[in-house]
Amino acid sequence: MEILSGYVEHIVFQNTENGYTVLNLVCEEEEITCVGIFHGVSEGECLELTGEYTTHPSYGRQFKTSSFQVKPPEDMVSVERYLASGAIKGIGAALAARIVKKFREDTIRIIEEEPERLAEVKGISQRKAMEIAEQAEGKRELRQAMIFLQQYGISQTLGAKIFQTYGQELYGILKENPYRLADDIQGVGFRIADEIASRVGIHTDSDFRIRSGILYALVQASLEGHTCLPENLLTEKAGEILEIAPEYIEKHYMDLAIEKKLVIREQEDSRYIYGASYYYMEANTAAMLERLDFSFEVPEGEIWKRIQSIEQDTGMTLDELQAEAVKEAVTNGLMILTGGPGTGKTTTINTIIRYFELEGMDIFLAAPTGRAAKRMSETTGFEARTIHRLLELNGGAEGKEGFERNEQNPLETDVIIIDEMSMVDISLMYALLKAVAEGTRLILAGDVNQLPSVGPGSVLKDMIDSGRFHVVRLNKIFRQAAQSDIIVNAHKINRGEKVILDNQSMDFFFLKRYDANVIISVVIQLIQQKLPKFVDAEPFDIQVLTPMRKGLLGVERLNGILQQYLNPPEQGKQEKEHGDIIFREGDKVMQIKNNYQLEWEIRSKYGLAIDKGTGIFNGDTGRIRNINTYQELVTVEFDEGRMVDYTFKQLDELELAYAITIHKSQGSEYPAVVIPLLTGPRMLMNRNLLYTAVTRARKCVTLVGNDATFQEMIENVSEQKRYTGLKDRLDIQQDKKKETGSQNVTGKR
Repeated sequence: MEILSGYVEHIVFQNTENGYTVLNLVCEEEEITCVGIFHGVSEGECLELTGEYTTHPSYGRQFKTSSFQVKPPEDMVSVERYLASGAIKGIGAALAARIVKKFREDTIRIIEEEPERLAEVKGISQRKAMEIAEQAEGKRELRQAMIFLQQYGISQTLGAKIFQTYGQELYGILKENPYRLADDIQGVGFRIADEIASRVGIHTDSDFRIRSGILYALVQASLEGHTCLPENLLTEKAGEILEIAPEYIEKHYMDLAIEKKLVIREQEDSRYIYGASYYYMEANTAAMLERLDFSFEVPEGEIWKRIQSIEQDTGMTLDELQAEAVKEAVTNGLMILTGGPGTGKTTTINTIIRYFELEGMDIFLAAPTGRAAKRMSETTGFEARTIHRLLELNGGAEGKEGFERNEQNPLETDVIIIDEMSMVDISLMYALLKAVAEGTRLILAGDVNQLPSVGPGSVLKDMIDSGRFHVVRLNKIFRQAAQSDIIVNAHKINRGEKVILDNQSMDFFFLKRYDANVIISVVIQLIQQKLPKFVDAEPFDIQVLTPMRKGLLGVERLNGILQQYLNPPEQGKQEKEHGDIIFREGDKVMQIKNNYQLEWEIRSKYGLAIDKGTGIFNGDTGRIRNINTYQELVTVEFDEGRMVDYTFKQLDELELAYAITIHKSQGSEYPAVVIPLLTGPRMLMNRNLLYTAVTRARKCVTLVGNDATFQEMIENVSEQKRYTGLKDRLDIQQDKKKETGSQNVTGKR
């Protein structure tokens, strides 16, 4: 490590969010370009930097700074330069010269200790003198806070967030209860707070630590899809995190419930514990669903007559269940349509749309993801949007979503149809229902046999299992669909029947291989040579789906290998190494968390923005179009030409997507999918995982691997249990309705 001392001549670039800065430092009359995190630094300031020289491929020699200290100016020239730089608002070059001429070497001390004396200088009033003092004090407080926080191993970026949140209170908070950081500051979880606490000297059996650990265990459970946990399981998980005995944990549940941070419920003869937010989401969701579940009085003969008219006009013929689904949609405020591939969901939805269109009603269509919405548009001929766009996402604050459409500003329409409902988690369902006005028909379509949502909750399954709503299950495979072995075999998998793997099919193949490296070699050959011509698609459109993240055939290993073959390094092709991943221009990438504030824009061929919005979501895939190492930006193009600029600091939100987990493929459809199968944990390698993977393909499914594993997955019906409370809340709502004797019947049409 080397040390540089000098003054800031010019700030070339500064990211105000993360503090990343490019500046020119004058050091012994030599101007040196320095890069690093510099919070609160202004032109003219004297700095001492620690770091090392590096050579940038485009911008040459730079000093990469790991830490810095602000030094007080050592002479009158330095003091005047600092004040004239604009570091303190309201002081320009002329005023800086007068201040230094008046107070000479004592200038900095006067500003910090006797600021009222600045009024002795011509052009400075008493009020302006105090404003200058406040600015100087703020800068000094920030620097002191950063020095204090650095001794506990806190980075400058996180330190700036802590200072902005707490100001001078941070000293007491850090020494008494650093676990508050996990509650108050985005990006600080229990692990970071716990690490800080250990450095500060907080004991492992501290009440603050145990309570924070319990809430962290519930957050971790939500990442696995749970909205609650049985008390004994929560105690076990919290004990593993905190490394303390159960008796130290259990006594805190009631205190946290009194503080309204969690809710304790008796459910199915057990005690279940919820994070408060998920409990109230499920309770309110149940209440809103019941509110929408009313009847419309429409003569049955009139309905059948209209259906027959639509059949004649369109040439479609509905079977008995499809016609029943249309009737249920017309006569009920809330209806669920479910069924596997090839059972006529699209035809049914199109007929429902046509029916309401002829009634002169306004209809909104939506789906959870961009890909699913695009497919819905293609199959219906009507515009479909993502649910986020339907609700008019506004980006919110501190990374939390905010929707313009809600109970105060509901969606203005007569009918809302949502497809791919198996993907909708409790948070999104809650937001949607808040924006649905009473009297609006809500039709929910999806395949309940697919994997549940990535986010917490089991909305579609809980609604169907509750028995509270009108549900139509389509189960007949239509003749045209029956010609596809993808559809036929998907239904066989779902029923637990044996699938014949003789490769006599035109769209379903199984290549038996029993070595991981051989399997990968076959996968590469399929993507590069065989499948593009067979399905008339580009190699980048063919998706590798794998059950696991880790292992010989896991996402992480496959992506590294596939990148080398599908997008190898080339001269002039920019790269950025981030952690264990090398991002390269042209790479296929996926967003791995919801970011409601990321801005996107659709650009014309001349680069002008023709549409803008916010929000990129978990599972969205795109291509890296540009890597700007000077501005430290990676530009990704997502579906519909949405361009997003990621700072290098935001690359934690992206990963390569040549191979993705089957879970991440939900709601998407690809021309062809390739599924490598060898071995894996029994709980994961189950029927509905395989069913979901197979149903992602439009033209061709190719499995490569162990046929015994394939058959075992068909036979394995064990799924990881999701602990949720929506069904329980719906039972309670039904009991309340019986008690009040409400009718829920209306003559509205």
